[in-house]
Order: sequence, then structure tokens, then C-alpha cells
Amino acid sequence: MSSEDLALMAHLMRRVGFGATRDELEAHVANGYEETVEDLLHPRDRGNLPDDVIRRYHVAADEGVYAGTRDWMYRMITTRCPLEEKLTLFWHGLFATSFFKGNQARTQINQLNTFRRHSLGSFRDLLVELSRDPAMIFWLDNTDNHAGAINENYGRELLELFTMGVGSYTEQDVKECARAFTGWTIGNVDYMSAKGLKDSFSPYGRIAWHYEYVPEDHDDGQKTFLGETGRFNGEDVIDIIVRQPATARFICRRLFQFFAADEVDEEGEEAVEAMVQAYFHSGYETGSVMRALFSSPYFKSETARFARVKAPVELVVGAARLSGSYREPTLDMDRVELETSYMGQALMRPPDVSGWHEGEEWLDSGTMMERVNFASKELGDVSKPGIRAIIERLSTNNGGTLSPDELVDRCLDLVGPLPVSEETRVSLTGYVAKRGDLHLAGRRRGDESERRVGELLGLIASTPEFQFA
Repeated sequence: MSSEDLALMAHLMRRVGFGATRDELEAHVANGYEETVEDLLHPRDRGNLPDDVIRRYHVAADEGVYAGTRDWMYRMITTRCPLEEKLTLFWHGLFATSFFKGNQARTQINQLNTFRRHSLGSFRDLLVELSRDPAMIFWLDNTDNHAGAINENYGRELLELFTMGVGSYTEQDVKECARAFTGWTIGNVDYMSAKGLKDSFSPYGRIAWHYEYVPEDHDDGQKTFLGETGRFNGEDVIDIIVRQPATARFICRRLFQFFAADEVDEEGEEAVEAMVQAYFHSGYETGSVMRALFSSPYFKSETARFARVKAPVELVVGAARLSGSYREPTLDMDRVELETSYMGQALMRPPDVSGWHEGEEWLDSGTMMERVNFASKELGDVSKPGIRAIIERLSTNNGGTLSPDELVDRCLDLVGPLPVSEETRVSLTGYVAKRGDLHLAGRRRGDESERRVGELLGLIASTPEFQFA
């Protein structure tokens, strides 16, 4: 097994999901890169913790926003289909809706399940389901969009933020799009809104809103939209949108920036073009677009590695998966879920309809402290099963005796492989060298030799390099 094969697989698993342990990486390398990509694109046994099991442990859990985000964190940490969850996170950020307007957590959880079901399928079908989604309908006021009295909010954001981008449509297109979605609303919306203010989460949770089409409230007149004319409804409009080159480039660039690199350079544009071709050739299937990206020379290149700042959820879930934490229900998950919000990414509570600002904007003096503290604590705890597995691997080197240089190199390798600058490596080695060689032979659980490993892993988690995926 070559070091390059291992590094490439680690890169893939950081991007398609939230990283992988060394045992997982070695199994994927043995399976081969292309076969691993296909397995990720065709999820089977998800392996995530079932919701009923979580609730059995959390007997006081309700269906509030924090219960929903906690359960999603469990799913991301324990799933064996990471790409499905990573795409669900992508769609949640692109089609951003927030609990704080609707006050309806169950409806938002249902929306996440919709994203999950359609994550790798037809972009066209996903847009149709999004347009029928009660959380989105309420969030962008399509309940107030009526024949003869349109509300443009959903029509505008569908074109500007969700599919085409500014400059690809006219103001008249927005109006015609809004007309097409008149009558797409929430069933018995006034009653359901009033009930939502009065009911209790417990013991069975709130009744989720449901979609209703009201034909008498739909504008069935002729419309001209993006150069085409007809008596369009919402599905017709979506059919027109997904055929547009602007839509293909918009969604492929957004996927590239989420999965490949924060910035799209000249080489990256070639990968985006391959994704666009896959988009049209496959009939708008996201899975085919992702295959084109993961198979591209750019994605496999050194340039693409560690070219993205980890989002808070990526950092927290990745550290938890590496340390082996939270594999079964624990009340500590409430604290873990809150950590991502302290870092600037509160699941189910994006700041506005444009979602989170990503890339380097994740990093500032306040959030960096939260990021470093969490990751260092996770990787520095030698009682956690993932860290114990790293210690076991270290103990097989030279009879368990490692020089400071060897210890730093092996630990960087086992948490990544994670390349670091010479300055970072010198700092890590200098710290370890203060206490000389490490002797793991004859150690006892949690003794000084193991604590030294934990301290070094915690320091690695605090390096600038650890903040990138």
C-alpha cells in the first residue's frame, strides 16, 4: 500500500464525508479508488444510529430544533454512507431555511429527509420536492402567493440563490415564475400556524405541516419565462430552469466549492466543465456530477488537497469520528451539537436565505478558539477508542520506542496523513523532545507515556493545517 494511495484516499474521504480512521482508509485503499467512489455513490447499509434507539436513551427528548440537530449529528458521526450526509448538509446550506421563522422542527426534519432521499438523484426532482416542501413554502412566503396577488419571494430566490444566479434572468422572469407557483401552499395554513403557537412538543411532538395544491388559487394564464411561452405551472418552470446552461454552471460551481476547493482557479474550471457535461448527459443527476468531480485530474491533484477550510460541522464530526466518540446515545451530544453553533454553524438555523458564508469566513479570533479547544480535547483524550487505536499502532513501532521525530511523523500520518509546514513540524518536535524518546512498551492504560501521545495529538489538532480539509 503506497503512501500516495493512502493520501489520495484520505483526501477523498475528507471531502465526501468527514474523514476516516486508518483502518477505514486501509480498507478503502484495498478496494480501490474507483470502486470506493462507486460504493459512495450507491449507498446501501447506512449504519447510522436509528432514531428510535436514540429516543430510547433520551427519554425526555422532544422534536424541538435541538433534538433534531442532535439526532442529525449522531447520524453524521455513525453513518457508513458519508456522501449522502455530506450532500444533505450541502443542500441544507444551499436551500437554507431556519427554525426561527417557522417554529416547526418536525417540518424541517422532514425537509432534511427529503434532501437525503434525493441527494444523489435528479436535480429536477429535488427542485420539485423543494417547491412542495412546507418549510420552504413558509420560509419564503409562498403561502402569500396568490393568483392576481403574487408574492415574488420564492420565485426570486429559486432563480437567484438556488439555481441560476444573478444576471441570468430578468425581473419579468421572476414575476412569471411566481405566477407559476401560485396555489402551491400549506394545507389549512391559518389553523396550522395558530396550532403551532399553542401546542406542546411532548409527548408526541408537533403535527408537521403538509403541502397542498389549491387549483382555484393558481394563475393558469399564459406566461413567458426565460424565452419560452405557455400556460406554465411550477413543474413546467422547473423543467425550463434545469435545461439552462446557467443552471448547470451554477450548481456545478457550488458543488465544486463545497467538495473540491473554496476558490475555482483555471484548473478547477476544467473540472467544473466536466461536471456540467455530466449534468446534461445524465439528465441532471447529482450522482453523475459528483462522479465527474471525484474522477477529475484536478480533484486527485495535490492542488486540491487541503484547499478548503473545514466548516464547523465538518470539524466537529470529523474529530468525533477520528476519536471514536459518540457511537451510542449520550446526553453529551447536546453539548457537541452546540459546539457547531458556537463556531458559527447552527444546524437548522442558518443566518438567512443565502445560507452560511463559507471558506475563510469560518475563521476569526472567536471561532478559532472554539475550534481548537474542541478538536484538541477530542484528540487528546486517550480513553477514547479511536485514540487508543492510534496508541496501539504506535506501540508496534520499534518495540514501542519512538524518537521525537518518529513520534511526530507517525502521529501526523495516523490523523491524516496530515502534511504540515516545516515551522509547524519543528514546533511539534521541539515540544515532544523536552521529555526525550517515548517508550510505550510495558505501558499501563492512561499512564504518562499514553498521556504524551494524547498531548501531541491535541497539539496537532490545534495546528493551522488541521483546520483545512
